[in-house]
Amino acid sequence: MGMEEILPPATASFQKEEAPIAAPQVGSFPSAATGAETLDEIRADLGECRRCPLAEKRQKIVFGAGNPHARLVFVGEAPGREEDLQGFPFVGEAGQLLDRILFAMGLSREEVYICNVGKCRPPGNRDPLPEEVAACEPFLKRQLAAIRPLLLVALGRCSAQTLLRDRTPIGRLRGHWREYEGIPLMPTYHPAYLLRNPNGKREVWEDMKKVMARLREEIR
Repeated sequence: MGMEEILPPATASFQKEEAPIAAPQVGSFPSAATGAETLDEIRADLGECRRCPLAEKRQKIVFGAGNPHARLVFVGEAPGREEDLQGFPFVGEAGQLLDRILFAMGLSREEVYICNVGKCRPPGNRDPLPEEVAACEPFLKRQLAAIRPLLLVALGRCSAQTLLRDRTPIGRLRGHWREYEGIPLMPTYHPAYLLRNPNGKREVWEDMKKVMARLREEIR
């Protein structure tokens, strides 16, 4: 699909970044300090999780996917129907839009890491309940500690509010740099929101331009 589908018609002339962000080679960065756990160890500890009622109806746990040494991590909210069936994050229609955004940034899934606050699909794709977030959040925190990214992008209200401990609406949070455990974090709209509200694509692209600029600064 063309780049015109990422942005609204007024910015349909946008093209892929001509100077793509240099991608790290897998294994070129330590994931954490000596003795720290790996993503594989965290996934093994999660096991066939039964820590909240979502386990009763889920098909597959959606742990996360991508480069375990990623400089940039995207954190969504919870798996949807396709993610629940396949066991991978962002593989449905919203995931296809995220892929196009990554392509426009000069990036691919293999260069970033993508995960969610929740690891199991809530019924009807509703937001995770507080007790469901409480069961999953320790594993998310461990994932981020293992990866140690340079930057984070929080996709959607639940992700941003969970990571920032801030109940401010996403419309006011987005576009402004914040911090999570010392890591710069950019809140923005979730791709699923953009499918329902295409005019938000312009704002998301402005947010992603800030992310690209800061990432280039961080890796100089």
